[in-house]
Amino acid sequence: MSEKSDKAKALFKQGYNCSQAVLGVFCEELGLDFDTAMKLASSFGGGMGRMREVCGTVSGMFMAAGLAFASSSESAAEKGAHYKRIQELAQNFKDKNGSIICRELLQGIEASSSPTPSERTETYYKKRPCVELVGDSVEIFEEYLRTHSAANINMK
Repeated sequence: MSEKSDKAKALFKQGYNCSQAVLGVFCEELGLDFDTAMKLASSFGGGMGRMREVCGTVSGMFMAAGLAFASSSESAAEKGAHYKRIQELAQNFKDKNGSIICRELLQGIEASSSPTPSERTETYYKKRPCVELVGDSVEIFEEYLRTHSAANINMK
């Protein structure tokens, strides 16, 4: 477990959504202030607005990857290289967790798609894998950053 993973889990337990928790630990080193990052990632919690689609932790990881690697004026080749990167990150998450879809990750747990967030209680944290999924996404992205050329990274 990494320091960033622990920090992301703590952000989630403070009430930030899963996507915010992941992006939040990478944002400043990638040139995005924390408040802006929290606003940007706010729509992706609970599998995109609690619709239980793509896991918010994965969306947060993808946003961090965009900040780290994408260019603002992408050619088709640059887009293709970036999409390949995103697919690799998604596959790494799938390999570890079986899916990138929130409702599949929460299978067997009552997971409403109501827009009203669930109360964050001790029972909530015990039942749901979300805290661990936050940690997994952070660790997957940290490993990706370690194994790819620093020349291709847009870090501050």
